Amino acid sequence: MSSIYEKYNLKQVINASGRMTALGVSTPRPEVVEAVTTGMNHYFEMKDLVNKTGEYIARLLDVEAATVVSCASAGIAQSVAAVLVKDNQWLIENLHAAPLENNEIVLPKGHNVNFGAPVGTMVNLGGGKVVEAGYANECSADQLAAAISPRTAAILYIKSHHSVQKSMLSVEQAVVVARKHNLPLIVDAAAEEDLQCYYRAGADLVIYSGAKAIEGPTSGLVIGKEQYVEWVKLQTGGIGRAMKVGKEGILGLTCAIEHYLTAEKETGEQMVQKMTPFIDSLNTLDGVSARVVWDAAGRDIARSEIKFDEAAIGISTGELVSALKQGEYAIYFRGYKANEGIIEADVRSVSPQQLDIIYRCIKANISKEQQA
Repeated sequence: MSSIYEKYNLKQVINASGRMTALGVSTPRPEVVEAVTTGMNHYFEMKDLVNKTGEYIARLLDVEAATVVSCASAGIAQSVAAVLVKDNQWLIENLHAAPLENNEIVLPKGHNVNFGAPVGTMVNLGGGKVVEAGYANECSADQLAAAISPRTAAILYIKSHHSVQKSMLSVEQAVVVARKHNLPLIVDAAAEEDLQCYYRAGADLVIYSGAKAIEGPTSGLVIGKEQYVEWVKLQTGGIGRAMKVGKEGILGLTCAIEHYLTAEKETGEQMVQKMTPFIDSLNTLDGVSARVVWDAAGRDIARSEIKFDEAAIGISTGELVSALKQGEYAIYFRGYKANEGIIEADVRSVSPQQLDIIYRCIKANISKEQQA
């Protein structure tokens, strides 16, 4: 029997970009795959499954309440809708048909990012209207508070490497502002690794991707204060119907969380050890310099920063990145700084053998250009 790659004429991918949606995010452990298979092959009373797994996850995380959703983006949309309409059944069913006066969602301007889709699109889907606080490179607690009006329904905080990091207030400071103005605080922590700290800091709803750090199936997790989570669950009768999560996703993520909390995680130092031979090899190439860098958002993640002297290698970084996707393997990097001649390799989903393939492909592409 042919492989999936042969059957559908797909290219094999080496994922040095991290747990990105564009590449399928992550590869769950066997126990999670088994839980997904079990879910697919059995029937459940879905409301009971949602409630019981939510209660189980809440106990695991020591939070008031939890529920599984289809993805983190759905979590944002449903959380916004939840704080806007609460348990009003007519509004749940007629969210976009009804004019909502108090539908403003305040977030720092530097958090209004595109993570593959705009944050504002998810807010709008939930019936909200984005109001930016502060500036692209700065938002203090006072600037956040200044954006609040009688029409404000909630504060949204995006904890992500996509967001501006410098001169931004912390989650803890956002909590103080939210409490002072009697507003709920929603934290999107999609790729974050700590499943408890933002809730413990005082956020009312916290949203995670089930497929990123947790390494579950495509899914999302919403935790928080019980009343708010219950309102999120009610959205299954509204916009949540179009983004419902299946039984396999619910059971797969619940299993993934259980293992995530007890499994030994790869540390940043272990990542450094894995990438050191790769970096040493890259530094032998003319026009290439590589070094270890750490995650800009403060997570314990080490990456290889690769800098190209474009005049010496004879090709722009953007063209090289594109060429590396066109070979025998589609090799993907973190290319946020490609315009500066810099890319990063995230080694969490890459084996030492694959790092050697990446090195050889970079070397081959550079050599071809230098000989041209």
